Amino acid sequence: MILRTIAILAALTLATSGNAFAAAAQDVAALADKVQKQYQALTSFSADFVQVLDNAASKEKDTRSGRLVFAQPALIRWETEKPEKELLVVGKDAVWNAFPEEKAAYRYSVEEVLGSKTMLRFLSGKGNLREDFHVEQEKDAPEGQAKLRLVPREAEPSLVLAYAWVDLKTNMLSRIAIEDFYGNINDVSLNNVKMNPAVSREQFQYTPPKDYGIFDNTGVPAKPKP
Repeated sequence: MILRTIAILAALTLATSGNAFAAAAQDVAALADKVQKQYQALTSFSADFVQVLDNAASKEKDTRSGRLVFAQPALIRWETEKPEKELLVVGKDAVWNAFPEEKAAYRYSVEEVLGSKTMLRFLSGKGNLREDFHVEQEKDAPEGQAKLRLVPREAEPSLVLAYAWVDLKTNMLSRIAIEDFYGNINDVSLNNVKMNPAVSREQFQYTPPKDYGIFDNTGVPAKPKP
């Protein structure tokens, strides 16, 4: 259930001649390092997102939109508004994925979510582009952006290939597209990105309403709310 909200990966391609390849490799490495340093230096950021989930088997596309908020250390609030409400909260002690229309909430461990190669892992600064991926640069990037092709050094079923678009002014991601083993694609575009906004820590705490069904996938009882 949670994978339909958070899975993602990326990569890029280089020139083939000797000197050109060396120069391009240096440029790509430098860009990857800038992106990495930017995310690790952030105290917080927020953005509007549009997410397109492309099902390879059915050929159907599911488009969602909402708001994303991040704060150090690895706190994330991913709130889908359309076409139906969904809330994903990565807190200090647990991850909650809630579906108001179903009156259901799913609980996961933070290690389970951020330990795998997902979009959330990268956005939280837990991932590392050059350590986790073979990084190359694509040529078909929009003006003012760089497009990277990311091939994981250790592939997982949820992530076998990814593309990342980088805003060259801010060194922040503007779009990420991830492909899984089955050919499904999770494509997320970020707009209205704000760096280091004031963020309330209460946004990263969640307690399911009493009438919700709770499905615990951690094996550890939830702590009672003070």
